[in-house]
Amino acid sequence: MKSYHILLTFCISALFFSCQEQRSNITNWKFNDPKSNGFQKIPYVDQETGPGLVLVEGGAFTMGRSEQDVTYEWNNTPRRVSVSSFYIDQYEVTNFNWLEYLYWVKRTYNEYPMIYKNALPDTNCWRSPLSYNEPYVEYYLRHPAYANYPVVGISWNQVNDFCKWRTDRVNEYILIREGVLTSNLDQQGEPFTTDVYLSGQYDSGEGKIRHVVDYNPAPGGGTGRKDLGQRILNMQDGVLLPRYRLPTEAEWEFAYYGLIGSMTNPEDPGVIENKRTYPWTGHWVRLDDEKHQGQIRANFIRGRGDYMGVAGALNDAGDITVPVDSYWPNDYGLYNMAGNVSEWVMDVYRPLSSEDFDDFRPFRGNVFSTKVLGNDGVIDDKSMQVLYDVHGLKEYLHEFERVRFQRILCQDYAPQRGNPNLDPGLRGQMQSKHDHGNNHYGPGSIFISSGGLDSTGKFLSGMYEQDILLLEELNRIIDKAILKQNEQFIIEASEIIQTEIFDGLFEGISTNPNLKLIRQDELGNEYPIKIIPMLRKGMSDYIINTPGRLKWRPVTVEENINRRNYQNADYKNYRDGDFQSSIYYNDKDGLKKEINNGVRDGNLIMYQNKHEQFNLKGEAIKPNNRTSWPTTLISDKSRVYKGGAWNDRAFWIAGGNRRFLDEDQSTSTIGFRCAMDRLGSPKGLGNSKR
Repeated sequence: MKSYHILLTFCISALFFSCQEQRSNITNWKFNDPKSNGFQKIPYVDQETGPGLVLVEGGAFTMGRSEQDVTYEWNNTPRRVSVSSFYIDQYEVTNFNWLEYLYWVKRTYNEYPMIYKNALPDTNCWRSPLSYNEPYVEYYLRHPAYANYPVVGISWNQVNDFCKWRTDRVNEYILIREGVLTSNLDQQGEPFTTDVYLSGQYDSGEGKIRHVVDYNPAPGGGTGRKDLGQRILNMQDGVLLPRYRLPTEAEWEFAYYGLIGSMTNPEDPGVIENKRTYPWTGHWVRLDDEKHQGQIRANFIRGRGDYMGVAGALNDAGDITVPVDSYWPNDYGLYNMAGNVSEWVMDVYRPLSSEDFDDFRPFRGNVFSTKVLGNDGVIDDKSMQVLYDVHGLKEYLHEFERVRFQRILCQDYAPQRGNPNLDPGLRGQMQSKHDHGNNHYGPGSIFISSGGLDSTGKFLSGMYEQDILLLEELNRIIDKAILKQNEQFIIEASEIIQTEIFDGLFEGISTNPNLKLIRQDELGNEYPIKIIPMLRKGMSDYIINTPGRLKWRPVTVEENINRRNYQNADYKNYRDGDFQSSIYYNDKDGLKKEINNGVRDGNLIMYQNKHEQFNLKGEAIKPNNRTSWPTTLISDKSRVYKGGAWNDRAFWIAGGNRRFLDEDQSTSTIGFRCAMDRLGSPKGLGNSKR
């Protein structure tokens, strides 16, 4: 990284600008002069390139299908769009990069082990019923032999948490490098985050924060240098970098092709002479130059059962993934854009996105949010504890019960219509899953799907008694938290989950005398309840904020009454999935009326991805009718991933093809690389438009 030595600049800025006498071109007042109101103008050259990134100069290109649509999905119709310049990682994020992240999370959140567990990749993603992949389960993530291989088994949600961490670590390093901060190695539960620093809430502990001179004469009460106040750095100083994030689908596809390599005519440099299918020119996947003729350009499957070629003459030398710097880069210098692993992008999946999105910086998935403010209009205090999605925990717990026990005392465990603790819509969806009306058995029976029956088919007495008591206790605690959440006591609701479940039940502490979290036999051997590790891992997925971060909330229509460009927060369904884009829009007296009255769920009109046997009031709408069951895998949680992987055929490594997976799921074939916004000139080095 190049150093701007911003503090040195501030120290000499008064002398420098007094010599230059820089003045406003609209008011003629001096800049950086406390005697002239002290408005500051900071010398700025260009945006610093973050670690690992490559600048991709934006422009227009044809996004979408570049290969025959053999799947007949018609989900990538070609369309001409423009993307702004941006930065993107030269390499896919590696196992070693992720281990660095895990080390920091474990060290920083030592008191919150669930945060660390939530960051762990799913190494079991390598398992297959008819394949021996256990060595990858055990060694792929942590063994140094795979350190430079792309990390896999990470969900879209985990990747976004990584991007936040990377942003904060890079900006913290920049401030330390410039002398603004001193290294603070003890950040237990209260780490440096960029947003918290910019809001003035960062506690550096024993480390010092070196402020810069504030030329505003007001804080000091005078205009002499000794009278001036101090301030922290802010975005106007141009030192801190924008956020690391996932690339949008359009950005990823633009970077994939590296079309600057197709503009080879010096007499007309603005003409793309060859449309590309892959990150190289041509419709073949082997090199055609004399030196490397016939060598495979990427890591994918050539044919049935051929993952790497034959011994002694391996084609791509990769049975699974390969090191991220393998093969030849494209014309932007980016490695493995085709093959090795598919890569997550930001977009929410819709089959017809290409027909709906804007042709400038196209993207589907906007959820507009804002920082939480206090009554005084000032940014609210940062979060000092883990915040949980308590309604999501309730839904997860019922799903856990359904899968493990099939029915556990259906009469008690199916969410009842009169349950005041549960959101009506959530209650209706869960009741559809757990409704025992479809069963031919009485509601008081217990059916075990994982064993527990004797030779006569009867339930073994006491075998799952403690499991059921534990689930009853968890339901009771979560119901109590939901009541607080509904009263908008968000922090108290999460505190109940943290103290009574993660620091209570899961640590062997219970006030229920009948619940024995650890049992002992006559020899003194201890037997913990087996489902606690399962529940701990599953419930950790519902962490929505970690200590040391600012609190955010979705925007509301009320605060955007006079806006014309947007009013709502969530636009994932905009023009494809919302009620206005459905065939029921003109149904004035039927479904439209029920949605407007808040009786039916408008999000399930086009993409029926949830059980909808009951409406938002808990009333049956299609009792015992399978048409109310999910009919599609597409939902607002469906995220796009691009490119082919080590076990894909050549069709999938074409840049225009797209697939989707739920944002909380992962596979052994999906990795990622980060991107960053380019600010200012699209050409870099301060160049303006020609």
